[in-house]
Amino acid sequence: MSDFEYILNQAKKSHFNGWDSNELRKCVDKLSGLSREELFMLYRSKWIDDGKTIKETIFNILFADRLGKREERIKGLETPELIEEFKDKHSGNVSLIRSEMQERYKAGRDCAAIAEAFHNSNKSDQEWIAKQEKKGEDEKKS
Repeated sequence: MSDFEYILNQAKKSHFNGWDSNELRKCVDKLSGLSREELFMLYRSKWIDDGKTIKETIFNILFADRLGKREERIKGLETPELIEEFKDKHSGNVSLIRSEMQERYKAGRDCAAIAEAFHNSNKSDQEWIAKQEKKGEDEKKS
């Protein structure tokens, strides 16, 4: 029985009974030896549940090169460009951009522009920037 067949059989069993942690670990370890086509077939299989460890691992193996490039591109953007892309909520990069902008704000880079973008965003972004501004005021008082 090939690794692909083994993983598929275990996925079928787990679909009805849940994953045994040892079997899950064994299947995740076997994923690196599969071809791209086999990984894609597993990822699209009805037996692999959404959001499970094995599906996330397959996704990461399939798209590792693209994920890294996207993060590098975002880190390389200037803050005004970052803010423009952050405003486009359909870009698919909002979460990564948010994290990058938070890191820049904490490092003291372009704080005013980032604060304005967060104030004009959703409630959680507004709450985050309010906490950061409060921390800054408390530090100035000390």
